[in-house]
Amino acid sequence: MAHELPKLPYEMTALEPHISRKTLEYHHGKHHQTYVTNLNNLLKDHPTYATLSLEEVIQRSFGEKNTSIFNNAAQVWNHTFYWHCMRPNGGGQPGGDLLALIHRDFGTYEAFREAFTQAALTQFGSGWAWLVLKDGKLSIMKTGNADLPMVHGAKALLTIDVWEHAYYIDYHNLRAQYINIFLDHLVNWDFVGSNMA
Repeated sequence: MAHELPKLPYEMTALEPHISRKTLEYHHGKHHQTYVTNLNNLLKDHPTYATLSLEEVIQRSFGEKNTSIFNNAAQVWNHTFYWHCMRPNGGGQPGGDLLALIHRDFGTYEAFREAFTQAALTQFGSGWAWLVLKDGKLSIMKTGNADLPMVHGAKALLTIDVWEHAYYIDYHNLRAQYINIFLDHLVNWDFVGSNMA
């Protein structure tokens, strides 16, 4: 089964001025596409993976310590998930049940925001910060490179990409500014809530 680059859930200009069309053209059209292409090329030599879903490829390659397949498959999944974590006119506090869960497990929205921000800021080099559900509780996780929550028994609810190509065109080396903009203007809380189901 060949994997395909999924379409963005919005137009290339929809996240401006926070994430530019140029960033999305490179990040989605070049970086994400390269992971898809690499994965398909690698799987040509592994026919036992041919009928597996992307998630199954990730789990199997992780278990088999097939680093090349895992890294590309996980990055296809991570990026697809990340695009859905953003929307035009997003950000700010969530409402309803999700906010109640954040209060239950972090104390306040501000405490969640601080923990998420610190995870994203302190991820050395390339990687991701996540809001996850594990053992019935919300928590923060950070992963390096292509690593992701599903192989650690956690369910991803929200992520921010802190590889430099996610923000360097728009924010240069100012990762903290990018994280604040993401939380204030981009988070798609409806998507986060749908992941709770």
